[in-house]
Amino acid sequence: MPEIRITALDHALSAYLCLPSGEGPWPGVVVLHDLAGQTADSRRHVDWFAANGYVAVAPDLYSGRKAKRPFCILAMVRETAARRGPAFDDIEAVRSAISDRADCTGKIGVIGFCMGGGFALVLAATNRKFLASSINYGPVPNDAEALLKGACPVIGSFGAHDYMMKGAASRLETALEINGIEHDVKEYPDAGHAFLNSHDGAVGWVMARIGMRYHEPSAADTRARILAFFGRHLH
Repeated sequence: MPEIRITALDHALSAYLCLPSGEGPWPGVVVLHDLAGQTADSRRHVDWFAANGYVAVAPDLYSGRKAKRPFCILAMVRETAARRGPAFDDIEAVRSAISDRADCTGKIGVIGFCMGGGFALVLAATNRKFLASSINYGPVPNDAEALLKGACPVIGSFGAHDYMMKGAASRLETALEINGIEHDVKEYPDAGHAFLNSHDGAVGWVMARIGMRYHEPSAADTRARILAFFGRHLH
């Protein structure tokens, strides 16, 4: 399916869209990339969701920015911490665009990886139009209990060897339990950071050298859990 353009306030975002085969309407999923941006890996996640019955779209969150990539990354990290900013406006524009499609039911979930997982966590609590959120090794703030009050259902997946996110799985699960939010949080004993991402080329080479590797057994179990969880809340 094509690369598309989505209007977001005063600019246009590039995005990758894929549709299921057969006749809809289907629920939708917004796929939020990691620090590497829009890559073949994020497109594969979109293709996988479409193959399992979702209108899936991955926006390139860097495409609407005038600054160079390193400055975009820093800006988005600040926006995640502030829980507001242009990236959140862009994501809402994407959600609205697929929700308005005739082949979509309007029931939309969000999934994010690393940086995208941080956005997905905040969106679970602040964007009441997302009905389920999948957080994959995204940062979990110390005030997660207060943040996640009234959040949508959340599924979270982490690696025990992900030392950047040490304690994140426990912190997330505790916050969701205290708030009575339906959830499924799991930490995989043999996985590290980015265990669901399989980047090609130089990006993949660099990530592997710093211990960020795809881990198939953990990834396969996570995908099964996500399908079951999103199926309950979106289908």
